[in-house]
Parts: sequence; C-alpha cells; structure tokens
Amino acid sequence: MAVLVTGGAGFIGSHTVVELQNAGYEVVVVDNLSNSSPKSLERVQEITGKTVKFYEADILDASALDKVFAENEIDSVIHFAGLKAVGESVQKPWEYYHNNITGSLVLFDVMKKHGVKNIIFSSSATVYGAPAEIPVTERCPKGEITNPYGHTKSMLEQMLMDIQKADPEWNVIILRYFNPIGAHKSGKIGENPNGIPNNLMPYVTQVAVGKLKCLGVFGNDYDTPDGTGVRDYIHVVDLALGHVKSIEKIKENPGLKIYNLGTGTGYSVLDIVKNFEQATGAKVPYEIKPRRAGDIATNYADASLAKEELGWVAERGIKEMCEDAWRWQSSNPNGFEA
Repeated sequence: MAVLVTGGAGFIGSHTVVELQNAGYEVVVVDNLSNSSPKSLERVQEITGKTVKFYEADILDASALDKVFAENEIDSVIHFAGLKAVGESVQKPWEYYHNNITGSLVLFDVMKKHGVKNIIFSSSATVYGAPAEIPVTERCPKGEITNPYGHTKSMLEQMLMDIQKADPEWNVIILRYFNPIGAHKSGKIGENPNGIPNNLMPYVTQVAVGKLKCLGVFGNDYDTPDGTGVRDYIHVVDLALGHVKSIEKIKENPGLKIYNLGTGTGYSVLDIVKNFEQATGAKVPYEIKPRRAGDIATNYADASLAKEELGWVAERGIKEMCEDAWRWQSSNPNGFEA
C-alpha cells in the first residue's frame, strides 16, 4: 500500500517523502509545480536511493486525481498541496479560497470514491490567531484569524471534522505546524521560495549569501525580551518525522486527532539572527521596519500531546536548524535553479 503525498515536491513535502521512504513506505507524489521544482524530487531520489512515483497534476483536476488512485494502491493521504503566502492571500483571496478549499474538496471526493478514508492534513498554528494562552495547547480556542490563508486552514479543519463525524470510517489527523526552518543534512533539499521570501529563515540565508542586501525586522516594540516577535521554530526534518509517526498512528483507526508540532521553545527574530551568525560565521545585516498588520508578539507550542500519543518529540535545536539552512543555501545559492 502507498501513501499519497499532495504537494510532495514542496519544502515540507519533499522532506516528508525522504522520511517516509527511509521508514520503508511506498510514496506517490502529486504536485502541480506552481511553487516547487521537479528537481526537488530528483534530489530526494539521490538522498534515499529510491524512485519516487510522481504525477504532475493539480488537486483541482478530479480526472487527474482519479487516474492516480486508479493506478496505485493508496491507503492514506498526506495533504500538503495549497497556496501558502499570508501576504499574497490578502491580495488574492479568491485564488486562495478556490485553490485551497475547492481543490481539497475535489481531493476528498476522489478519496471517498476510491474508499480511501485516511488523511493527515497539513494545518498551521495560524488557526489560533492571537492565542488565548501561551504555550498553545490543542484545546486553545481558535482565535480571530487575520488573513485568507489562515481562514482556508481553519475551514478545511472544520470540513474534515464534519466529514469524520458524519462517517466514522474516516480517520483524520490534523497537524498544526509552528514555524518550520532548516533543511536536510545533505544540503540537497531545502526551502526554495519564489521571489522575495515570506518566511524569516530563507530571508536570513539569502541575505547571508548576498542575494538580498538586508533583512527587514518588522517591529522592535513588542512585549518580548528584545522587542522582536517570538516564534516556535521547528526543524523541517523533525516536522517530517511527525508525519511518519502520524501514518503509524492512523493504522490504529484513531478517528479524529489534532496535534501541535513545535519545540515548545520561543525564539525572537534577533535570537535567530544571532544564532545563525554564530552557527555559520556569516553576517546578516538587518534594519528595523514598522510592524506588519496581523503579526502577534509571541507564539509557541505545547507539543506534549504529540509526545504522549504519537511518541514524537522535536530533537533538533536552533543551532542545527541554522547550520542546515545555511548548508542548503550556500550550496544552492539559487535554490534548485542552477
């Protein structure tokens, strides 16, 4: 039986494919390559020594998905595919709702048609909005979400909960990620954003490698130790291993489960800059800019439920996250485009 990974050529997807293959799973990838490169899957094959069955297809295309399910013995789906830039989602709400919601509904429909009722959904700590409690537990109520991207994650969570409630044969594991950074130890795969990065670490590494002049730090007047925003950064390989543990869990027919995946430690923007400079010897000039709308001061996870029920815990620290992100960026200054 195979695991279908939608969006498997992307940053988190490609790392998850590596860990699934390392754990002995057969993997099928669907990706429309709108924000990823087919080279990432070639690199995955170099790392694992195993071929990856790949379909270039869009989750909005029911007949393409139907073909994937007809041609493979798929047992479970890990659903990453989706547009994911917070700022862009404010500019292009229709595209985000159409792609993320309609595309997912098409996927769920094709799964149902083929009798595949196991899904692990890639959600986000964004659904907590400005969290009611820190550290954030899974019981924390959903807050006011500030952008369409976050709304799509929250709505899809609700849809999956309702589907599972209506048909208890479905097993749904919702993983709420905090801030994935780092890259595979080999330096062969990593985060490869289009244009100016939206996330902190690729911005830092692109400044360090000379692609960008200076890091913009949005706000230094938050109620945090150094005034900059504090987040829970998790190594992407730890995050990928959380999906392998979830695939093992789904075999127990757990019904509906929701887990935070984070380290439980908060680091400020300037902590990341300082740790990165210490770990790599590279310099990262930065300038303070005004706060961004919708940003919150502090957000980090309580991930004890994932430890208790999945046997999963984040093992890689901030120094390793910085070293691995730098190894990827410095060996691939232009990402996958040589």
